[in-house]
Amino acid sequence: MESNAAFARKQGFSFPLLCDEQRELGLAYGACDTPDARSAKRISYVIGPDGKIAQAYPKVSPASHPAEVLAAL
Repeated sequence: MESNAAFARKQGFSFPLLCDEQRELGLAYGACDTPDARSAKRISYVIGPDGKIAQAYPKVSPASHPAEVLAAL
């Protein structure tokens, strides 16, 4: 959890990062294949105000993804 918090501080994020140490959410959203996966896949979801998935991005390119999501919003 501390490494996630340190990364968020370094990047200047104004929000906390999720720390899914047991991979429960990663498994539920398809970001991890197994509970002992070393890392999660680069995927993202936009969750609407109703709590439902409004948009899914199963393959994310770090260079272009922020603009892609902002354009969709």
